[in-house]
Amino acid sequence: QVQLVESGGGLVQAGGSLRLSCTASGRAASALAMGWFRQVLGKERETVAAISGNGDATFVQYSMSDRFAISKDNAKNTVYLQMNKLRTEDTALYSCAAVEAKPKSLMTQGPRYSYWGRGSQVTVAS
Repeated sequence: QVQLVESGGGLVQAGGSLRLSCTASGRAASALAMGWFRQVLGKERETVAAISGNGDATFVQYSMSDRFAISKDNAKNTVYLQMNKLRTEDTALYSCAAVEAKPKSLMTQGPRYSYWGRGSQVTVAS
């Protein structure tokens, strides 16, 4: 069983930055494809970014690709989401997800993930 714990969310002014962290336990992160998703109450969950087990392959949703970046430190079993130039519309609950996968596999769709964190709220004030 894999447990995921997110941290780093909070309240930030528009234009500011936040870095979310997600630490996995129960399995080496190098064996996990991982991703970040976000959801606003009443709306569908949205894929934000994804990264392969070995960290070589990454995906960031096109609409966020000039502001967000995903990275991974397998030595720390942690995946990060760096968010810059935040906008009020980025306000959401951000969740980390993981699934056992081949080292180079990239998973961009939520239903393919097996494990989910509880989420970290990001609120961007105008």
